[in-house]
Amino acid sequence: MLFGTIVGSLADKHGRKRASMTYCITYILSCITKHSPQYKILMVGRILGGIATSLLFSAFESWLVAEHNKRGFEQQWLSLTFSEAIFLGNGLVAILAGLFGNLLVDTLALGPVAPFDASSCLLAIGMAIILSSWTENYGDPSESKDLLTQFRGAAVAIASDEKIALLGAIQSLFEGSMYTFVFLWTPALSPNGEDIPHGFVFATFMLSSMLGSSFASRLLGRASIRVEGYMQTVFLISSASLLLPFITSFMVAPTEKGGSISFAGCIQMLGFCVFEACVGLFWPSIMKMRSQYIPEEARSTIMNFFRIPLNISVCIVLYNVDAFPISIMFGMCAIFLFIASLLQRRLLVVAESSWPLEKVRELETEPLNNI
Repeated sequence: MLFGTIVGSLADKHGRKRASMTYCITYILSCITKHSPQYKILMVGRILGGIATSLLFSAFESWLVAEHNKRGFEQQWLSLTFSEAIFLGNGLVAILAGLFGNLLVDTLALGPVAPFDASSCLLAIGMAIILSSWTENYGDPSESKDLLTQFRGAAVAIASDEKIALLGAIQSLFEGSMYTFVFLWTPALSPNGEDIPHGFVFATFMLSSMLGSSFASRLLGRASIRVEGYMQTVFLISSASLLLPFITSFMVAPTEKGGSISFAGCIQMLGFCVFEACVGLFWPSIMKMRSQYIPEEARSTIMNFFRIPLNISVCIVLYNVDAFPISIMFGMCAIFLFIASLLQRRLLVVAESSWPLEKVRELETEPLNNI
């Protein structure tokens, strides 16, 4: 929240290509620290990891949107690129990375740090590709603007444009629930020490996410379907799916210690797969909305602003994870997602009021044109 937000926001002024290369360097250094058992060095690695994560979720997307617009490509292609990135990157590559990491640790017996070393090699390759093939682009490269001025400008943009503020709140609510789910799904499926196949479950989640992103590409590929509209339904479905652990805690009797996954666990597993499909829908859709509403000159800075309440909420949840039952934590996430659906409805209303009349008529007549 602290270091990542500051460094990530420098991308607008000093260049998105340079920031993307900085991501590779900082994460390589973070991976190297895993070889040390000393807490101080590991903490430095986490600081570097926080900086790298902030750059990962802002610099690359900002570079892509700016480069796409600079080359005059069709806006519809941007949506398809986002969908393919989530399908291949967050889905297929995530599964392959997990299998490869398992191969290094278990099959080849290279130790638990081996996946971090492999990551460093891949990051070095990625940095070489960025260095050799990317052009640089900026938000506002004005030398007169220091970091504080950038933050002030981003805060003014968020406060003065309701669409940006709503988008930031929606993103924080959904991603906060998503990261809470990442921490809690394992104890939720095995509350009594049940023996569950974690690798298979993770692969199933990733497949569900891939299906969601594939469906998103179809929705984003049709100009008559508004991303602001269908995302309301996505948030409602995701809210219902994370409400299942809360419901099953009252309706299904607890099982004995050990054994395989329980009946309640199977029901929750189904809901978690639905939630992961919603995650697959969420990423390309939120990227599309960010490309529409966030101003180019402060894109990275504003995107990192959105991550501040997200990181605060995750810290609060983790700090109090033992204070409440897991079912209550999932119930809170369901409430957050329901609020996100209400905010999404408001975003649709505000966005429609600002659209030009010609755009509305175009969307209304497109089905007739297709016929």
